[in-house]
Amino acid sequence: MTEMLTYREGEPFPGVIGRELHESVPAWPAPPSPPPGAPNVVFVVLDDVGYAQLGCYGSDIDTPNFDRLAASGLRFRNFHTTAMCSPTRASLLTGRSQHQAGMGGITDNATGFPGYNARIPRSCGFLSEMLVEQGYATFAVGKWHLAPREETDLAAPRARWPLGKGFERYYGFMGAETNQFAPDLVCDNHIVHPPKTAAEGYHLTEDLVDRSIEYVNDVRNAAPDKPFFLYLAFGACHAPHHAPREFIDRYRGRFDRGWDVWREETHARQLAMGLLPPGTGLTARPDWIPAWDSLDPEAQRGYARAMEVFAGFLTHTDHHLGRLLDHIEAWGDLDNTIVVAISDNGASPEGDLHGSWNSFRWYNGRPDTLELLLEHLDDLGGEDTHPHYPYGWAHAGNTPFQRWKREVHEGGVADPCILAWPAGIAARGEVRDHYAHVSDVVPTVLDLIGVPAPAEIDGVAQQPMAGRSLAPVLDAADAPEVRTTQFYELLGCRAMYHDGWKAVAYHAMAGQVYDGVSDPRAPFDDDRWELYHVAEDPAETRDLAAEEPALLRRLIDLWWAEAGRLGALPVHSSRPVIVTRPAHYADRQRYVYRPGGPVGNAAAVDVRHRAHSVTATVDIPEGGAEGVLVSHGGRFGGYAFFVQDGHLHYVHNVVGETISTVRSDAPVPSGRVELAFTFTPTGPMAGDVALFVDGAPAGSGPIPATTPYAYNLMGEYLGVGFDDGTPVAPTYASPFAFTGRIDVVVVDVAGDAYLPSAQNWKAAVRGQ
Repeated sequence: MTEMLTYREGEPFPGVIGRELHESVPAWPAPPSPPPGAPNVVFVVLDDVGYAQLGCYGSDIDTPNFDRLAASGLRFRNFHTTAMCSPTRASLLTGRSQHQAGMGGITDNATGFPGYNARIPRSCGFLSEMLVEQGYATFAVGKWHLAPREETDLAAPRARWPLGKGFERYYGFMGAETNQFAPDLVCDNHIVHPPKTAAEGYHLTEDLVDRSIEYVNDVRNAAPDKPFFLYLAFGACHAPHHAPREFIDRYRGRFDRGWDVWREETHARQLAMGLLPPGTGLTARPDWIPAWDSLDPEAQRGYARAMEVFAGFLTHTDHHLGRLLDHIEAWGDLDNTIVVAISDNGASPEGDLHGSWNSFRWYNGRPDTLELLLEHLDDLGGEDTHPHYPYGWAHAGNTPFQRWKREVHEGGVADPCILAWPAGIAARGEVRDHYAHVSDVVPTVLDLIGVPAPAEIDGVAQQPMAGRSLAPVLDAADAPEVRTTQFYELLGCRAMYHDGWKAVAYHAMAGQVYDGVSDPRAPFDDDRWELYHVAEDPAETRDLAAEEPALLRRLIDLWWAEAGRLGALPVHSSRPVIVTRPAHYADRQRYVYRPGGPVGNAAAVDVRHRAHSVTATVDIPEGGAEGVLVSHGGRFGGYAFFVQDGHLHYVHNVVGETISTVRSDAPVPSGRVELAFTFTPTGPMAGDVALFVDGAPAGSGPIPATTPYAYNLMGEYLGVGFDDGTPVAPTYASPFAFTGRIDVVVVDVAGDAYLPSAQNWKAAVRGQ
């Protein structure tokens, strides 16, 4: 047998092309070939898990599988993220700074400036794009949140979906969060339904791990030696905090002593395990977080239960991570797999003072109360709730640091990072003190594999990476620092790290001011800069701004220089942002829908706070039909137009609490029929609904309250002929598909939608 000739794209053809086959010599384009013995790569990303919430970072929450990873590799004590999900993920997967990648904030808050437009440029290639060209199988599972919300519907371009970014397979959800019992799922480039219901035992975390195992098996069954890159981004532990009851109940009573004692005990464990340098202090609890001992017993009971739910959620996630690790080990692959496990930001304060049984309340300007939390306490963490814990627990979860997610004090940006590669790294259970940033992960992995960062991907010149390889420190605790400078900016909060010092300025976020004093509208020049010698005071307990004014000025000047270099200008605080952004669809006065898949929220007709009508032309068989004609939202907010018990219904659901129903006076006839309703505003947050059958009035009634701002954050899309996810109305179960035939649904809207601003939505809600 003659030797097979191969060549790479761009090289001359090495064979011979004669006039006939017998005088010719074939040659073949060479398939991608990884370096000999190339390791698998697995990224595990937790969401909203604080520095102190994993067992191997000092927590008493049970996380034996994360602890197992730490014992087989090492932990970074001084690892930093961007303080929010989309920016961290963009930096993690590209090796660039968040602003280089256009992800200065989350995709939903994109603004029209290069560092903030949420459109990751092709010049910032993903690790998946780099590794697939090296012969790796690549798959992404779980949360994406890296495509502009204007590009997440079924007519959208897919260039910024996972399969457009070098991943060969994808299964997960596109937005910031999703219901863990009824998620909005995408498989590859299309929307799919969960394989079973919550009543049948479904939970997203288990499903994501099942799919990860399936992808590993598919590769191993066909190519036993082919390396793979798995990006596994859990929905946990972002709200909603959902977990099976048995995982929650194992924590009953665990947190009854409260967040003050929990912080002190966790801090002591961190010091004892060598995670923190000796002498590291514990930051003070701010006075706007109540002392646990000042709370009455009912408050303590409610707040402790909310933390039990979170802990159960995290332990449940750890359990299923263990299944994945065991499965990779069963293939004989775990030793030669680089596993990097991180959280994307500090613990989240978005549950506010009391926590919430339905975290969409905050987005709609409805203050949470202890009474509401207690009312839903028995169900908290189950499918009928959408919970979050009080921000006292978020502060504790970031022990020993101050502040939290969305802010660039250490509580927002200091996060767990575990790196394990038993076949390639000698360290076992060690801690590294070296300063590190999430952008360092990609260059580190490329260095460990032994491949350079490409100068071009698909003909597009690549921007230099902001990250630096941490490979030199993995086997040498005394290795020199590889990073001496790091820039931070998020939602107007700013920080500059340089040579062991950190300058940091807090700027309040529109819509949520914790201390009751800060003003989001204040000029940025009025913000107070603090200064910490974090090399000696990693918890930021001693503000040295007054003692070192010249040093502080140098760091502030360096911040502005880096902001210009990295594309982080203009500085702004952008939550919520209501702006017009370019999209592949256009707003219109008439929307025509026919049965198909869900319509993404950004592309769907927006009927909130405006006069509108919906007309469905349907065929109803003899004996009747029932089901949803059109719906948008779900159990925790939305509206639905449907037929049930032979009658026409309109239901508007405001954050799962105020549910208004209008029912037709007479039954719906069989045959071809037009079923319609009109909504006429009677105020900024109220209206009247009239029902019609074949143009004739069929009933009417008031809707005293409507959804102020958002049915949900991303999922629970508009459905024609079904109500996906969770049901808007409590009288049916999703999907409640229409059993007749829908020809067309036409939605007519008049005038501009009334979109409440951050300043006026709460006033409007309070006026309901």
